[in-house]
Amino acid sequence: MMAQESDRPLRMGLIGGGGTGFIGKVHVTAATLDRQAELVAGAVSSNPDRARKAAVAMGIAPERAYRSFRELIDSEMARPVDDRIDFVSIATPNHTHREIACAALEAGFHVVCDKPMTISVSDAEAMIAAVNESRSVFALTHNYSGYPLVRQARELIAMNELGDLLAVRANYAQGWMHGMDPHETPTRGAWKSDPNRNGRAGSLGDVGTHAFHLVQFITGLTPSRLLSYMNSYSPHHELDDYGHAMLQFDRGATGMVTWSQVSHGRLNDLSIEVDGTKASLAWRQEQPNQLVVRALGQPIKIYERNPNAAYSLPSTVAACRLPGGHPEAFFEAFANVYRDAFTDMRRAIRGETIDSASALYPGVAAGADGVRFMQLCLASTNADAAWQSW
Repeated sequence: MMAQESDRPLRMGLIGGGGTGFIGKVHVTAATLDRQAELVAGAVSSNPDRARKAAVAMGIAPERAYRSFRELIDSEMARPVDDRIDFVSIATPNHTHREIACAALEAGFHVVCDKPMTISVSDAEAMIAAVNESRSVFALTHNYSGYPLVRQARELIAMNELGDLLAVRANYAQGWMHGMDPHETPTRGAWKSDPNRNGRAGSLGDVGTHAFHLVQFITGLTPSRLLSYMNSYSPHHELDDYGHAMLQFDRGATGMVTWSQVSHGRLNDLSIEVDGTKASLAWRQEQPNQLVVRALGQPIKIYERNPNAAYSLPSTVAACRLPGGHPEAFFEAFANVYRDAFTDMRRAIRGETIDSASALYPGVAAGADGVRFMQLCLASTNADAAWQSW
């Protein structure tokens, strides 16, 4: 295609995300933050009437406010090539991700999907096959990988600044479940308590998968086996709301991932620490613009998010939009995943080959790893905390 065709704003179709939840609006904000995309179509609710009204309220033209994802895909395919959407963003309950993503990929659309990718290994395998059979981009919004200093940590480890990796600890703690009334249906996210729509992984799927992906993204380690124990303390559901997973990795390192949504006073406390033979590092999502590196007998180093600093590595600089001292956080990190995926989408529009294996944005392989992590944690817990081979 002509160069100007690949440089225009990409046309976005949003599926789900039009109710009282926040994640659909986050997808739209992140996708459009850099003016590289525009929201032009949507099927934003499972209720046909609400879907049309909510889409129009989001600024979508009435003729492209669809009643279902099937109608969106069919109707957009019927439009001229230079007018139809380029990609869909999926912000629906977990159990629907496979059907929607595979249908969109089969139609030739690129896909950005909320995490976890799906709820079963068989679904994950079907999605891998659909991506491989298409020439489309598939990105998963593990948005914490988009933070500049998370990418700084990844590069420092790749440069051997920490030496051989010994151990990694990731924690994701929230406490909002203590505010829920077990006799009332929550105003948003009620499906997350339903194992048929959410899957059996409760807080594990909601926040534990984020912590696990951060471990893999920063360290590059691959698990060889894991041991897990989970429990349900909140009276409003029977799914896990607290758990631990102990990991052994392929290069001899060990790890621990902890997740909770019943820790009083915790809002969105995701953190990671990595120990190496030469140094260690620590990063915390609620203070995202600082990365701490420690070495025995040396002053503590605090890397600040500053694209103009000599210590800022290339992937860090590329993930920044503002000068140092101007805080960047959740929206910008989310937008970095979109921006990276857009680069490959534009390559595909130009007819170029894309190499998703080398991309910074999480793809279908990372999504499948997250599903495997969930399934093995559930299997380990069900087997009285027995080790499970990766």
